[in-house]
Amino acid sequence: MALFDAYLMVDWSAANVPRRGRDSIWLGLTMRLASGRLRLTRIENPVTRAQATERIVVTIAGLVADGKRVLAGFDFPFGYPEGTARRLGLPGLAWRHMWQELDHAIEDDEANRNNRFDVAERLNRRLSGEAFPFWGLVREERRRYLMRRDRRPHGPGDLAERRLADRRLPSVQPVWKLAGAGSVGGQVLVGIPRVWQIRRDPRLAIDCHIWPFETGLGDDPRARVILAEVYPSIVAPRPLAGRPKDAGQVAAVGRHLAEIDRDGGLDRLLYADPGLTAVERAHVIGEEAWILGVTEGPRR
Repeated sequence: MALFDAYLMVDWSAANVPRRGRDSIWLGLTMRLASGRLRLTRIENPVTRAQATERIVVTIAGLVADGKRVLAGFDFPFGYPEGTARRLGLPGLAWRHMWQELDHAIEDDEANRNNRFDVAERLNRRLSGEAFPFWGLVREERRRYLMRRDRRPHGPGDLAERRLADRRLPSVQPVWKLAGAGSVGGQVLVGIPRVWQIRRDPRLAIDCHIWPFETGLGDDPRARVILAEVYPSIVAPRPLAGRPKDAGQVAAVGRHLAEIDRDGGLDRLLYADPGLTAVERAHVIGEEAWILGVTEGPRR
């Protein structure tokens, strides 16, 4: 029996201005119909992160009210390499304090204006006292604790360049990269506070859990809604007439996960890589998170 009835996939963006079309936010909803067939029932292109957040909450709340169980996937990392929270002096549960830290620090208004580079620079100062490990700027400017490019390599004693999950997929970029092709660092900085907002929204809070932080590496049947990290590029984008690759990616990855769920295989994906050691699993659950759909692969 399938674990979920609906699969809402989100292609995120760290754009500084309202934007539609290519390199903007896309939402794709795949539903399991009463007949058992799968159908892409909705594709949306919210113009800002604020608008997208509200649409996600409204969509999920409506599905839950209709008795549906929802898997919502976001295409950016949910965590940083093990030890990041400790280096920042954050006590207790690493992922939660890191999410709260970003929620308090990031300013992201209704028009997408945000302070992500300022936050990254302050984090660098606290993490290393130099322009490391975050790097990348979208314009030429000089900052003491944030470089545009050519940051030094990671070495012994530094935080890892990649999370455990990222090492399984060579095409995944490091969470520290804030600008340039494939950069996800900026999406993480403006994305985690929005997912935290979704998680705590009164319309969803009782029914919603974050995988794997609140569920462990597995399913939690008590949660009507599970929020997870996904990587749409694990499948080829679905061609959608008149829409960019981003839209095709959320359609394709939603269908991909729904088909695996239909065939009884989603439990295996929620368990993550069976080759993880007990210590590695603790790091994944406590701080790093995992990419849903990655169960094994190279360890670079």
